[in-house]
Amino acid sequence: MHWAVLLLALIGASALNPEWQPGTYESSEAGAERFVSDYNTTAEQVFYFSTEASWTYNTNLTDYNSQQQVQASLEEQAFIEAWGQKAKETFSDTLMDTFTNQELKTLIKKINVLGPANLPQTERERYNTILSQMDNIYSTAKLCPKEEECWNLEPELKEILANSRSYKRLLYAWEGWHNVSGKPLKNLYPEFVELSNKASTMDGFEDTGAYWRSWYETPTFEQDLETLYKQLQPLYLNLHAFVRRKLYDFYGPKYINLNGPIPAHLLGNMWSQTWNNIYDMMIPFPDKPNVDVTSNMVAQGYNATHMFRVAEEFFTSLGLREMPQKFWDKSMLEKPDDREVVCHASAWDFYNREDFRIKQCTIATMEQLFTVHHEMGHVEYYLQYQDQPVSFRRGANPGFHEAIGDVLSLSVSTPKHLHTIGLLDTLTDDNETDINYLLKMALEKIAFLPFGYLIDQWRWGVFSGYTPPERYNAEWWYLRTKYQGICPPVRRTEEFFDPGAKYHIPGNTPYIRYFVSFILQFQFHQKLCQEAGHTGPLHKCDIYRSTQAGAVLEKVLRAGSSRPWTEVLQDALGTNKMDASPLMEYFQPVTAWLEEQNRLTGETLGWPDFDWMPPVPEGYPEDVADKITDETQAKDFLADYNSTAEIVWNAYTEASWAYNTDINEENKQMMLEKNLEMANHTKIYGMESRKYDTTDFQDPSVKRILKKLSDLERAVLPDAELKEYNNLLASMETTYSVAKVCRDENTCLPLDPDLNKIMAESRDYDELLFAWQGWRNASGRELRQSYERYVELANLAARSNGHADNGAFWRSLYETSTFEEDLEALWKDLQPLYLNLHTYVRRALFKKYGAKRINLKGPIPAHLLGNMWAQTWSSIMDLVMPYPDAAQIDVTQAMIANGWNARRMFNESERFFTSLGLMAMPDEFWQKSMLEKPTDREVVCHASAWDFYNRKDFRIKQCTVVNMDDLITVHHEMGHVQYFLQYKEQPISFRDGANPGFHEAIGDVLALSVSTPKHLHSIGLLDKVEDNQESTINFLMSIALDKIAFLPFGYLMDQWRWKVFDGRIPSSEYSKEWWNLRLKYQGLCPPVTRTEEDFDPGAKFHIPANVPYIRYFVSFVIQFQFHKALCEAAGHTGPLHNCDIYESKEAGKLLGDVMKLGYSKPWPEAMAMITGQPEMSVQPLMEYFQPLITWLEQENQNNGDILGWPEYSWTPSTADSAAVVVEDSSVDFLGLNVDQAAATAGQWVLLVLGIVLLLATIFLAYKYRKSRHLQNKSISQVELK
Repeated sequence: MHWAVLLLALIGASALNPEWQPGTYESSEAGAERFVSDYNTTAEQVFYFSTEASWTYNTNLTDYNSQQQVQASLEEQAFIEAWGQKAKETFSDTLMDTFTNQELKTLIKKINVLGPANLPQTERERYNTILSQMDNIYSTAKLCPKEEECWNLEPELKEILANSRSYKRLLYAWEGWHNVSGKPLKNLYPEFVELSNKASTMDGFEDTGAYWRSWYETPTFEQDLETLYKQLQPLYLNLHAFVRRKLYDFYGPKYINLNGPIPAHLLGNMWSQTWNNIYDMMIPFPDKPNVDVTSNMVAQGYNATHMFRVAEEFFTSLGLREMPQKFWDKSMLEKPDDREVVCHASAWDFYNREDFRIKQCTIATMEQLFTVHHEMGHVEYYLQYQDQPVSFRRGANPGFHEAIGDVLSLSVSTPKHLHTIGLLDTLTDDNETDINYLLKMALEKIAFLPFGYLIDQWRWGVFSGYTPPERYNAEWWYLRTKYQGICPPVRRTEEFFDPGAKYHIPGNTPYIRYFVSFILQFQFHQKLCQEAGHTGPLHKCDIYRSTQAGAVLEKVLRAGSSRPWTEVLQDALGTNKMDASPLMEYFQPVTAWLEEQNRLTGETLGWPDFDWMPPVPEGYPEDVADKITDETQAKDFLADYNSTAEIVWNAYTEASWAYNTDINEENKQMMLEKNLEMANHTKIYGMESRKYDTTDFQDPSVKRILKKLSDLERAVLPDAELKEYNNLLASMETTYSVAKVCRDENTCLPLDPDLNKIMAESRDYDELLFAWQGWRNASGRELRQSYERYVELANLAARSNGHADNGAFWRSLYETSTFEEDLEALWKDLQPLYLNLHTYVRRALFKKYGAKRINLKGPIPAHLLGNMWAQTWSSIMDLVMPYPDAAQIDVTQAMIANGWNARRMFNESERFFTSLGLMAMPDEFWQKSMLEKPTDREVVCHASAWDFYNRKDFRIKQCTVVNMDDLITVHHEMGHVQYFLQYKEQPISFRDGANPGFHEAIGDVLALSVSTPKHLHSIGLLDKVEDNQESTINFLMSIALDKIAFLPFGYLMDQWRWKVFDGRIPSSEYSKEWWNLRLKYQGLCPPVTRTEEDFDPGAKFHIPANVPYIRYFVSFVIQFQFHKALCEAAGHTGPLHNCDIYESKEAGKLLGDVMKLGYSKPWPEAMAMITGQPEMSVQPLMEYFQPLITWLEQENQNNGDILGWPEYSWTPSTADSAAVVVEDSSVDFLGLNVDQAAATAGQWVLLVLGIVLLLATIFLAYKYRKSRHLQNKSISQVELK
């Protein structure tokens, strides 16, 4: 309803009820006594009528009830006017000076004050209309972030300000409330001030502010307040500085200036008046009890009625009065669901000496339990002074009423009292617990003081004209910065009216009473504690059940305002002055603690950067409604994700383990089912994680996990495509794992062990070609069509997650914008070393296979390097041995001779880790790992370590063979498990390597120590350690054939895939571009022609298994960086290749600390932690191999060999060759044609045959020894192999 219509309805309707009109009285003391008696009787009726109308409106906000409230207010003012005018006409000041009854004189003077009733009828109606309209605007204001969603001040906005830790969300709620509640009042408030001042001046006051101050009956009231504030200011400044530092720690330097005011929306309260809602951000001693009994209240079934009954029992325990029945019948103790109400808690006196009520939207929290006691304190005051004349039914001064409620809360809030009433299970009594409690109280009491002081400072300035309407907001924020040290979080101009966003401004409720009450309550508390016989610190006092304390209190309450407050105070406390000393005594322990904390952190007390304001957050306010910006909420979400993910990931890993250790259709289907469940879990939480805006989050871990989680990977795919994707991967891996190459119908060879054995041991060119080509036909060719579809689905998933393609997603895991450029730079640094090794090995193969098979200026045929993929060349060490007569490190025979088995190899590896001070394997590892290949089922022999995500189950799957190669592999895989163990307490999202290469490097860096002659000697596998040039070169060559030979292969695998994913390599050129890259980087060529019918990339496990490969290139670089850092920590001196960190606790500590980080920090930080610098570098690798580099360069120079493969298009001859190829001279000699002429030289023939027999015997003996060595070589590869 428009207010103009309302006014028309009220015009002429405010005539006073005839029954309420004053009669005629004699101008005498007897007449005055009758007048006062009649006034009292009538006032009870009028005030009841007016209060009932106001109650009805406040508990049911409708236009009709608003009209009734305005009408009742006009009626009340008409009553005040009529009786006041009658008093002024009948009882002059001269007459009253003759009265013997001074109370009579005081009552008539109170009646003479008419207030708004002084105003002419029209202005009076306008005054009441403005008040009702302002009250309505404030009480019905809503902030609507969405069209279908609106937030009230209570509970939604208050809950956001109290509980959110999102800078943006807090700002949105704060700014929104100030705009929707305060701004509409701006044009009404100046008119209200004008009318209010007019009424006050007609009562003889300078302005309304002077009228309000007169209630305190103290000529020095303003000076007294300033003195009190100055006394309290040091405590507030220390609290402010401490809180500002804690907010700085949470929100960072962008939003908190350690020399400036605090943004007003960050203090847990819409008006920054109390800060106890942010206590959780600054608990002094988190491990000590923090008193919050809310959960116990809920558990014990506390509701609103029970909370009020508990409060009532406190009062009656002091010998004070219980609540009358009407209190319980008529109070509004909970927020109704069917109507709008004013939720602001308040106590009501209906002036009939029997009806007293409370209006409160109570919820079961500890804070509201204190509010209940506070409001009931008001009602107890009403009950005690109910028999006083109406004019004396108020506090001795306005601050008394507030203090009485709060002084009881000081007892109720003590741990002692909460324990007594069964809400606190245990009572802890120590200094740390006291500091926790007192800081929380200080955040409520001390934080409030400047706010309680400044509100009426502002209003008194407004009423006096010092602050004109055009400076309302500027002066408001000047005072708030001056006294509170807070600033608006966004620019607030005179377009706004921020004072109006606080209830007491539109509600026209004087506020200095609260400042006064915060002083008085501690004075009362001190006195009541003395009466209760309390000894010890004031903050531990509880006056519960003390009738002596109750008697002192009752005397104060009964007096009402019948005597000057100074007299009431004198009688009760023995002083007639307000004094902050009891408050300072109460908080003394925390005051000293705050001073020390601020000294330690070098805090500035105050805010010298007075005019500082924070910047407006990026994306504000557009993304607030759609995004969650609360960091605490994010932490709760991630805790839930972590606990549920452990269960889901464990179930999938168990199913995957079952399939990998027993390949059958049932296990495959179970694995696929659990994979879908995991994907669904990832999708649900990943989609939820995308709702968070982490821009202003301070905890980097939260930001990091949410970013990782928001990438759903394959789970982002629609259900049908996800099932297809999972089936594709399972099918491709199965095809790969069960592929066999058949010599004939009865003899079929799997990759492990048979084909790998051929590739490692055979020196027959054609047999090697049979295994090499057969494997690619059986595995790669079968996968080509599936792989094309896989690429489509992988790219669909990547693009749905915001990546350009799947390759871009894989590269994103390295969190380095220049990752590709960095890799290329590393390769350029490494290439000369590889070229020298390639050239040297090519010369050795030329000696073995001849010019027909090897071109000294061309690429090497890919099947001749001892490995199915030519990725490591250590198996042809016999062909390339620099010094055949020097020591060669292979302890396989010693292992066999000493009865080693798989378990012994793993035990020895564990001993290496524990010697470094690292962790032993848990029982589950030994009980559940698959350490040898079973004979009764198909398994995936590819060696791998497994984390089962329950923080106790870690396993290895390996088809272990007793040989030196597998001993190294065991240490590598156990390095993965050690990594799992070290970071197992991290959130599940961080249970990974700092980058994918870290995990591989950790295993390999240990192998660099394990493979040294020094270490093998120390564990009894090597009789003696030779340290000379020849043995060193042999040792480094054996390592280089593993490490250096691998580098270009490790680099090109994902070069090929990245180009496939981004479309630079179309499916029609898969094979062609694969071999182009292998030629470019490795200098290899296929031994037979490859067409697009072939799919040679698919013959490598990591392609069908969807395992990114660049991690291995990275790991081969950084493992040497790690090795050097650990050797330095172990105190090693001498060449890097001789270092063994075995038994070095210092090296173990350094390694363990890095492993504990998992993925929680960007990898450059982890790199810097272990190496002292954040970048990948080839320098430690080059240092490790420096003796070999020099030797290779000299050897190649001596041989006149060309580095590289300028005749890059050369391919080996495919013509048939002899089954056995031996040294060139022998072949030529045996190939001589014996004709009849030679018969005449028979003795020469016999001689030749004898020589041949001798050579054959030597050769067979060598082959027998070699076969004994090779039959025990590894058939289970390091994970990358």
